[in-house]
Formats: sequence, structure tokens, C-alpha cells
Amino acid sequence: MPPPPAHPWEFGEEVGEPEEERRTLLQEGEQKAQRIFSGFVDFAFSGNILEIAFGLILATAFTAVTTSLVSDILLPPLSVILPLRRNMNEKFAVLRPGPNYDREGGYNTLEQAQNDGAIVLAYGVFLSRIINFLGIGLALYGLASLYQYLSHDPIIKHTVKCRYCKKRISSKAIRCVNCTSWLDGREERMR
Repeated sequence: MPPPPAHPWEFGEEVGEPEEERRTLLQEGEQKAQRIFSGFVDFAFSGNILEIAFGLILATAFTAVTTSLVSDILLPPLSVILPLRRNMNEKFAVLRPGPNYDREGGYNTLEQAQNDGAIVLAYGVFLSRIINFLGIGLALYGLASLYQYLSHDPIIKHTVKCRYCKKRISSKAIRCVNCTSWLDGREERMR
């Protein structure tokens, strides 16, 4: 009967396994772990990843500012100009009233109707989100145009349809990337 192993991690090892082979396996494992860790560090701190993270943080802040602009500055005057009698977000239609529905007065707020279990069509929230989306889109377009004007680096790429394959291509292209037709008239002269 073989003697019990000196260490618990040696359980199941063959008797007479060389110590040098065990050290080699341990060194290979350490090298693989170091390679994985250094690869992760290279990936996490590369320029592109940091630029993307910075861009996402700025985009989140920009979205919050634009949402506040639309919901706190633009929508209240719109509610006053149009005969809405309340904020745009509070506009709703009751499709099926709840058990505590007041036939004469109805529900005062959207939250009151939802708490009563009524089925409501919250079109005011939908309209404010559409206006918010348009506001963010216009603001981003304005920033991109300003950046392009100041840096001469094209962000906004103007496109036209290829007259042969009808797919969108750059307005500066002289040859279509999809059908490889010449756009300067060579195709017409060859026929």
C-alpha cells in the first residue's frame, strides 16, 4: 500500500512523478494567467475603449440635458398655447374606467386613473417622447454640423442614389461601390 500524500493537492498523483515536471506545469499556468490579465489590461485601457466610454458618458449627460429642455422648457409653453388645460405628459384618454371612476368628473391625473385600475391611452407621454426624440436628434445634428464646420472632419456624410443600382452612395464618389458603375458619364459614352 502506497504512503498517504504529503499535501492534499497531490492526491491521485502517480508515485515517482518528478518534481521538475510539476514546477513546469505550475509555471505554464502562471504564464497563461499573466497573458490573460495583460491582454485584458491592454483591451480595457486601449484608446478606442476609453474613447467609447467617454462618448457614452457624454451622450448620457447630453440626453439628460435635452430631455430636461424638452419636458421642462418646451412642453409647458406648448401646453399653454394649445388649449390642453394641463401639461402634455398628463394628457390621457380613458378606454375602460376602473371601479372608482367618477362619471361626472372623471380622473384628474394619469396616475389616479392607473391606480384605480383603469385602462388608459397615455397619448401625452407618447407625444412628449416624440418631441424629446426630435429635440435630441436636432441637437445632435447641430453639434455634428458645428464640429464639421470647425474641424473640417466629415461626420455628416451626404449621399445620393446611384443612377444604375439605385443604392445610396457618397455624393463625392465617382464610382459606385455597389455596382461599380462610373458616375461621371463613362457608362453612357460606352454604349
